[in-house]
Amino acid sequence: MNVYVDASVLLRFVFGQPGRLRIWPSITSPVASELIRLECLRTIDRARVVFRLEDGDVAERLASVLEAIEAFNLVPIGPRILARAADPFPTMLGSPDAIHLTTALLVRDRFPDLALATHDEELAIAARAVGFHVHGSRAGA
Repeated sequence: MNVYVDASVLLRFVFGQPGRLRIWPSITSPVASELIRLECLRTIDRARVVFRLEDGDVAERLASVLEAIEAFNLVPIGPRILARAADPFPTMLGSPDAIHLTTALLVRDRFPDLALATHDEELAIAARAVGFHVHGSRAGA
């Protein structure tokens, strides 16, 4: 199964949060923007400060993210993605989500069956608006 995965999906696994993506084991070709690495590592560092994570917990989570990302097909953030992400979308999106959705749209040009996995409701709504099947959001499968 070809699925574009955003940071919210990976972080739920790394932090052991409830509501993790049920289809995770069946994703054979995870795709993501290289932005996923930055978002995940910044979230772990923020959790270290805010929740006072122990050094061992931080190291374990960092290793989990980096190991998982090795299996991903990462798409670089280039001028084409940035230019399209700056254009309007059918629904409201912040900059990181616009980069994720733009990246997914470009990948879908090559893989028409691409689905999108996110726990971010704004991204899920926008992805549905442009024709993606969405996994992981409250309203999604």
